[in-house]
Amino acid sequence: MSASKFDAALELVTHVPGVRGAMLVSASDGVVVAEALMDEMKGSAVAALAASLASRLRRAAEGAGRGAPRFVHLTATGGTLLAAPLGDDLLLVTVAERSVNAGLARLEMFRALEILG
Repeated sequence: MSASKFDAALELVTHVPGVRGAMLVSASDGVVVAEALMDEMKGSAVAALAASLASRLRRAAEGAGRGAPRFVHLTATGGTLLAAPLGDDLLLVTVAERSVNAGLARLEMFRALEILG
């Protein structure tokens, strides 16, 4: 995949009001592959957290016989974390304010995954 594909995909997501950043992350080890984040955000820490949580949720869902999640939406007091897998290797991770329109962010994330797919 080319860097321009990464940039185009991340740009779709970061234009959603309330989104503070988006990243492509290695699903296996949480390493940032590409990012478009606000300056103060620590991308490597968020990437590691997202990869770990997505992996645990995947194991739990598969253990319950439900298959792998297609989308993860976590909300905390400080904001929202959204993640969607791209195959078995990558995750598209979005960090947003709690007030983000999660439905719109999800649609744009799936559009971004189509670009990358």
